[in-house]
Amino acid sequence: MRLGLAVGYWTRQPPQDLIPLVQEAERIGFHSVWTSEAWGSDAFTPLTWIAAHTSTIELGTAIAQMAARAPAATAMHALTLDHLSGGRFTLGLGLSGPQVVEGWYGRPFPRSPLTASREYVAVIRAMLGSARPLTLEGSYYGLPYPGPDGTGLGKPLRPAVKPLRRDLPIFLGAEGPKNIAQTAATADGWLPLYWSPERSEVYADSLRGAPEGFRIAPMVYARLCEDPGPALFQVKAMISFYIGGMGAKGANFHANLMARMGFAAEVARIQELFLAGRPDESIDSVPDEFAHEISLIGTRDRLASRLAAFRDSGVTDLLVTSKDLPTLRTLAELNRQAGSAPPRAGRPVAAAPSPTVHH
Repeated sequence: MRLGLAVGYWTRQPPQDLIPLVQEAERIGFHSVWTSEAWGSDAFTPLTWIAAHTSTIELGTAIAQMAARAPAATAMHALTLDHLSGGRFTLGLGLSGPQVVEGWYGRPFPRSPLTASREYVAVIRAMLGSARPLTLEGSYYGLPYPGPDGTGLGKPLRPAVKPLRRDLPIFLGAEGPKNIAQTAATADGWLPLYWSPERSEVYADSLRGAPEGFRIAPMVYARLCEDPGPALFQVKAMISFYIGGMGAKGANFHANLMARMGFAAEVARIQELFLAGRPDESIDSVPDEFAHEISLIGTRDRLASRLAAFRDSGVTDLLVTSKDLPTLRTLAELNRQAGSAPPRAGRPVAAAPSPTVHH
């Protein structure tokens, strides 16, 4: 199991310690660093800055939102950053939800999210993998633009820059059972929001078709400490925000996931309190049991035990959300002692068959 550092997105201000933190993670043996975006800082610009100040650590977006960019723009970001970093980039994508897609990006949330995600990935793979001008036919994405409101003057094109890697790895953030199954069938890896080693059977049916080398890379909050209380509060606050505030009451994929993991009654209560403007009570309603299961909090011995649990449950890349250097150093040491598996090959470029591609 490899360790990654998940630095997320900016909060109110740009972080002042980002580069020293990532450089230390690279020095102690972290395999990768991941940025993300919500409705503030973007995922690609900070990762480019990180690339310029590092040399070996792999770089990923976890996640870049599909609604933020046309597939061609995302393909250009990926192509450019992969060149600038010397082939260290992994493209992590996610569809987000109706509240963000329509509220922030001003676009309709797709009526068929599975189709939209599949086509988005297929367009990027075609653009990075083809040496000829492309014509693409799909329900959501077509090249040249096929709509009746266009000029009809669109010209099939190909990338003007040869991609450094035509099989650049693509990971997807997915939460619903069908979306996870499609991710296993079309992507190189999966970015789970919540992964509990004690409840990995929740995903078993969806991952049944995953090929050899498929990577599972959940994010986990970590803290080396004697008293787990303050760190556990941070995890519970994050869960409360995602369950209560990251989606409408009837269309919150995060809430649906936690309910499937066995906490349906607790989810309803967390959401009810959050939406009623009672955040402290919402946080208190998050079960300690669940917060512990999806995190790495406690003494050195407990961190070692939890690392083993994640490793044994099928996780290939553990993306750690922590800025605490003693915690990061301890995790790196424990993971080295346990032994790390060598990186496995990614999926061939032709994995995603839709939309139809004509050269």
